[in-house]
Amino acid sequence: MKDRKPRRKKPTSKSVELDAKLSGLRDALLNLHKVLVESERASYEQTMGTIQSPNQLLQLLINDPWFAWLHPLSLLIVAMDEALDDSEALKVRLANELMKETRLLLVASEAADGFSGHYYNALQRDPDVIFAHAEAIKFLPKPK
Repeated sequence: MKDRKPRRKKPTSKSVELDAKLSGLRDALLNLHKVLVESERASYEQTMGTIQSPNQLLQLLINDPWFAWLHPLSLLIVAMDEALDDSEALKVRLANELMKETRLLLVASEAADGFSGHYYNALQRDPDVIFAHAEAIKFLPKPK
C-alpha cells in the first residue's frame, strides 16, 4: 500500500500577501531587536564596564535583569517564526494577532515600567532605534 501525502491547498492571494507582510515585519523586528541590543550594550558598558565576549553578552541577554525588558520582543519574534511555519488557516488568524500584539508592544511611554519605559529611553538616546522602529511600523496595518 502506497503512503499518501495529504493534499495541500493552494495558498490564496490573501495568505501569500499576509505571509509576505508577516515575514517583512518579522525581519524588521529582528533588526529592531539587534539595534536595541547594541544600544543597551553601550548603555550597560558605560555603567557596568566592558562586555568581554559575545558569549558574555548572550549570558547577559538571557540572565541579567538589565536586559530582561527585551524578552517580550524576543518572544514575539519567535512567535512570528512559528506562525510563518503554520498552516494557511492558522497563519491568517495568528498573523493578525501578532500584528496587533506588535502594535501594542511598540508603544513607548516615559511614565511606564517594563518594555514601554525602557523602549522610550532607547528611542530618546539612539537615533538608530528610531529608524528601526519606523521600519517595523511600516508593516503594521493602520490603527482603527
